Amino acid sequence: MALVRLEGVGKTYPNGHVAAKGLDLEIRDGEFMVLVGPSGCGKSTALRMIAGLETPTSGRIMIGDRDVTSVPPQDRDIAMVFQTYALYPHMTVRENLAFGLRMRGTAPEVIEKRVQEASRALGLDPVLGRRPAQLSGGQRQRVALGRAIVREPKVFLFDEPLSNLDAKLRVETRAELARLHRRLGATVVYVTHDQEEAMTLGWRVAVMRDGFLQQVAPPMELYRGPANRFVAEFVGSPGMNFLPGNAVAGIGQTPSGTTLGVRPHDLTIVAPGAGDADAWVDVVESRGSELLVYLRMGATGDGAELRVVAPPEPQIEEERTVGVRFDRTRLHWFEVETGRRVG
Repeated sequence: MALVRLEGVGKTYPNGHVAAKGLDLEIRDGEFMVLVGPSGCGKSTALRMIAGLETPTSGRIMIGDRDVTSVPPQDRDIAMVFQTYALYPHMTVRENLAFGLRMRGTAPEVIEKRVQEASRALGLDPVLGRRPAQLSGGQRQRVALGRAIVREPKVFLFDEPLSNLDAKLRVETRAELARLHRRLGATVVYVTHDQEEAMTLGWRVAVMRDGFLQQVAPPMELYRGPANRFVAEFVGSPGMNFLPGNAVAGIGQTPSGTTLGVRPHDLTIVAPGAGDADAWVDVVESRGSELLVYLRMGATGDGAELRVVAPPEPQIEEERTVGVRFDRTRLHWFEVETGRRVG
């Protein structure tokens, strides 16, 4: 395997659109790195530049100790799995897995060995003789993964590979990917817009916005120590609450010119008058193991919205006043003008 390094990488299209700017990122040998962000943030462009499908307009890309900025995709020793499965419909699973190796002139006994190993690792043995039309969506995605695995590349690139699967299959395939990465020890760069997927898979997560890297850190560091308001809002479900710095008196020293941020899990609903503030219960959503409670600050409900994750019992009634207690060790302050986290 190998490390991947982006050094000042940028991409500007002929129409003037800047898709990526000044990307400095090192993906360590054997690491599972996730690029995450909303649509249009530049994450797929960054992945395509690593793959050689897009040419940077500035900077350089290293794989190992080799500068591959101008190297064609087929000579970079990478394997890419796309959102679409791109399987050959007239070929069996076995033939799909072996096709790339056959085209490279790999010896038949090596092809057979690698196909068997990939098939066993992905649970494809029972369907090796079937064609793609006879497979479920999850099985097709595993074939696409297997086709990349048999090549034994230096780097695996994944471009939203689970987005076509239903919720249950996404969770199952996500676990398969984590196990597979642990077994292979491969260097992986994985693109997704799903922050839950990013947080569960990534050893580190790179959050992007408008072509710029916002923060690169392990998942819990992003969650507990976001670099700015965008990261704080994007990472975590439900997202962080934001209130004017002076909205709740007495919960700590309020830096001037700031917005207060607090996660829904760091709030507790108590009796009226027993917390740091009172609020009006607007909507209560049951999630089975927990409640998501939408509050309006102030006893009359005319203040800012606040979301709280609460235990399922006791049931919280709508349209009544409750108290809210803030976990003072988990408060965040953000500059109003720049969005940068303070302290």
